[in-house]
Amino acid sequence: MKNYFTKYRSFLFFLGKFLLSYLVLTFLYQLYLNQFDTEQFEPDGFTYLVAKNTQSILQFFDYQVAITPHEAEPSYRLFIDNISFVRIVEGCNAISVMILFCAFIIAFSGQLWKTIMFLVAGIFLIHILNVARIVILILGLLYIPEYEHVMHDIVFPLFIYGIVFVLWVIWINKFSLYAKKTA
Repeated sequence: MKNYFTKYRSFLFFLGKFLLSYLVLTFLYQLYLNQFDTEQFEPDGFTYLVAKNTQSILQFFDYQVAITPHEAEPSYRLFIDNISFVRIVEGCNAISVMILFCAFIIAFSGQLWKTIMFLVAGIFLIHILNVARIVILILGLLYIPEYEHVMHDIVFPLFIYGIVFVLWVIWINKFSLYAKKTA
């Protein structure tokens, strides 16, 4: 048994750091979500930020857009030309994707300053691309609604997780302690 732990020490250490950071970040996110009264259909603040950013981008392109809290669930309704068009729910804010991204980077950590900077830059990039993803999805629903299922359930999840995967590869090959060992 001791040989097993010695042989797979680095993998087990990575796995432990990943699981611990993922669980801690998920716990902290749940504490954050618990601040909001879901029985009164109060959505969280980060989902509001995503809805507001989406609204701003669509307005920049001259769409008549408004957002309001949903009256029957903790989400935001997005209106285009005074017609309720989509809901932006907590799952649209990409926090769970950011948590997964962070847990992996922490598990493959490098120098503290580089790790922090990469985490901040990665979270910011994920947020920007997530809002862009929502905007493009809304435009797709406006102009080609028959592809709603394909866009919402296949293309755009592949897009956001693909971006996270690319960020992981960049981190491992350029900045992690592993990159220094294999250079």
